[in-house]
Amino acid sequence: MSKFLLILLMLASANTFAAISKWVDAQGRVHYSDQPPPPEARAETLRSASGTEGTVGTSGVTATSAPAAPKTIAEREAELKKAQQAKQEAADKAAQKQAATDAVKASCTNAQQNLSNLQAGGRMVEIDANGERSYLDDKQRQQRIEKAQQEISNLCK
Repeated sequence: MSKFLLILLMLASANTFAAISKWVDAQGRVHYSDQPPPPEARAETLRSASGTEGTVGTSGVTATSAPAAPKTIAEREAELKKAQQAKQEAADKAAQKQAATDAVKASCTNAQQNLSNLQAGGRMVEIDANGERSYLDDKQRQQRIEKAQQEISNLCK
């Protein structure tokens, strides 16, 4: 039984030493192969026989680079939390900006409605702090119209 297992492991591990290349032929088709590509093809080595990664240009020269050390779980979690925090801050900032825009738009609409009511020409009643009614005369109405127009020019841009 142990001999069978040993042979099985040897056969399975033999494939791990093969180099795998990705290359594009003249018609633009992408090929993946453990055989070397033709010399005129632009190739990229996905996994080399020595275990290092690199690319092969059109000249056939391999340009290997040192593989980056894998990140630990703590580093990946820290990056994930940092990305989530940045995303949340961006969403909060966008929500605040939208709320401010909505508030200005509502104030503009209210100012326009107020101006429309003042210009309608009907009798305007004002209730003071004591709860007593007083009617606006023409001079007070004109002052309120000018004030409403200033508010509209400031708010409705």
